[in-house]
Amino acid sequence: MSAALSKDLQKKYNVRSLPIRKGDEVQVVRGRFKKHEGKVVCVYRLKYVIHIERITREKNNGATVFVGIHPSKVVITKPWLDRDRKQLLERKNRSEKIMADID
Repeated sequence: MSAALSKDLQKKYNVRSLPIRKGDEVQVVRGRFKKHEGKVVCVYRLKYVIHIERITREKNNGATVFVGIHPSKVVITKPWLDRDRKQLLERKNRSEKIMADID
């Protein structure tokens, strides 16, 4: 499941999208929760949704539950960068440069 990077991150990393993961900070750009921001709490691969902190609703019995948001409806504003993620960015950036040289 991938989500687009924000415009400034696209220019910084020269990459358009990244696989979304727990810990990324995202902003919703479509739907009822448009312009809401928060950290990804859970990536629910079975349902193909992500759960974002502070985007919840209340059930009839009073319990609060996270609202599932499709990853294509968010942009990553601050990626969670660890060693593997940095290597992924380098690989994607390198492959785009090679494709540009071919053209």
